[in-house]
Amino acid sequence: MTDIPAGQKIADDQDLGHAITFGEAFRVWLRVALLSFGGPAGQIAVMHRILVEEKNWISESRFLHALNYCMLLPGPEAQQLATYIGWLLHRTAGGIMAGSLFILPGIICIMGLSYIYAAFGNVGFIEALFFGLKAAVLAIVIEAVVRVGKRALRNRIMIALAAIAFIAIFFFSVPFPVIIIAAGVIGYFGAKGGRPEFAAVGHGGGKNAAAVDRMLSDELPDHVRPSVPRALRVSAVWLLLWLVPVGALLISFGQANVFSQIALFFSKMAMVTFGGAYAVLAYVAQQAVEHYHWVHPREMLDGLGMAETTPGPLIMVLQFVGFMAAYRDPGTLSPMLAGTLGGLLATWVTFTPCFLWIFLGAPFIDPARQQGISRRADGDYRRGRRRDPQFVDLVRAAHGVPGNLAGAIVRAVVRYAGLVQCRYSRAHFGHCRRDRDLPLQPGHADRAGRVLRCGGGVAPIRGDLRGH
Repeated sequence: MTDIPAGQKIADDQDLGHAITFGEAFRVWLRVALLSFGGPAGQIAVMHRILVEEKNWISESRFLHALNYCMLLPGPEAQQLATYIGWLLHRTAGGIMAGSLFILPGIICIMGLSYIYAAFGNVGFIEALFFGLKAAVLAIVIEAVVRVGKRALRNRIMIALAAIAFIAIFFFSVPFPVIIIAAGVIGYFGAKGGRPEFAAVGHGGGKNAAAVDRMLSDELPDHVRPSVPRALRVSAVWLLLWLVPVGALLISFGQANVFSQIALFFSKMAMVTFGGAYAVLAYVAQQAVEHYHWVHPREMLDGLGMAETTPGPLIMVLQFVGFMAAYRDPGTLSPMLAGTLGGLLATWVTFTPCFLWIFLGAPFIDPARQQGISRRADGDYRRGRRRDPQFVDLVRAAHGVPGNLAGAIVRAVVRYAGLVQCRYSRAHFGHCRRDRDLPLQPGHADRAGRVLRCGGGVAPIRGDLRGH
């Protein structure tokens, strides 16, 4: 389950490859959790502002890459994104901390509101308080959403795809998974066809690189490397944590018991919640109201209002449904105690699979991303070898220097040389009619720097260099 041996410090800077301590990460993730209003868009925007822009823990492109993976998974993508980044920074312990803290304020708030609702039947004044807090965060959310959109939509084709996706889901109610799959297929064939609009973007390097990118620049840490035996261990541990309580309830009380029904029903929901909470809330409401008779229609709307005005994922409404289900059928327990256990049980079987999806799949995702960038860098080298001999000379000259340093040196030196030569050509027009006739250009730095900064792209290049 964990990649940290017993007795080893969690935040060992040398082992982790960065200087972010576990305590500092705890404080930042708690801050993210307390500001996680506004649904997934707002929560992701808050994470982007804090982790990418303010703390520089992860680069723009790697943040978006992680988000793309989380959006393909069942469950709340914002919580899974926090788990993913926490896992990158501090291994399994960091992922558990980040993912758990992300939902902790919502668990506390929904549980408190459920107590008040069950006792008094009205939580309007409490919801108004949370609505005021939500409005205070709205400006930050809007600003961050606009900023992420501008950076993610890098060209007209991406903007057009985003517009088509919005029209499809808003006006024609196209299922969210269909839109995601269609966009992925278009991106795959676009990149395979060599379209620059779909090309992968490097994660960056140098001394100003984000903490995660510095950690992954030279050699992948053990916890990020794909490993089938470790994947089997992770699957075994998290499946046991998820399914053992479900099986124990079924064996002890049978399928007719309310706790067994909560465990089974919300376990099923955890596997089909693609596209966020709204994609399954209609089905959950129908089953909870008409089939199980756990809540009344008005109560379902009240629970949704609680989830929308409190921090945490919108899917936290399932905790309210579980609370009310056990509260109305407590058995030998007191109603409030039964409701508490029912709400916590619904939360457990809803979010435990989220950790399973991340810890199982994440080690296989980042190397795939690196391979894509490496193939692009190798293609740049091969094209440059045919067109620009100076580009090849730059790669050869700096090949013995570590990748990040070489990329920075090449970019700085060649850009400076290119600017000097451009000024010379303008002052002595007869000597060189066009800037591109000059031996060195800033464009050479872009291609050479990308090759040298990509650790995976250096190995294929060496085979080509032996023939020169």
